[in-house]
Amino acid sequence: MIWSVIVGAIIGVIAGAITNNGKSMGWIANILAGLVGSFVGQTLLGTWGPKLAGMALIPSIAGAVIVVAVVSFFLGRTNH
Repeated sequence: MIWSVIVGAIIGVIAGAITNNGKSMGWIANILAGLVGSFVGQTLLGTWGPKLAGMALIPSIAGAVIVVAVVSFFLGRTNH
C-alpha cells in the first residue's frame, strides 16, 4: 500500500509537470491525482505497458494528466 502511494505521487508529479500545474499542487494533491489518474487511465486505456506497484505506468500517467487538467480547469474557474 505504501508503495502504491509512492508510485501514485510520482505519477501525479509527472502529470503536474506535463500540464505545468504541478507546482501549484501539494504532495497530497499529487498523490490523489496519481491514484485517481491511474484508475481513470487504466479504465479508459487498459493495463498495457510497464507496471509498477500494480499500476500500468503509461495509461496511469495519461489518466493523471486528464485528472490534473480537469481539476485545474474547474479550480481555475472558481478562483477568478
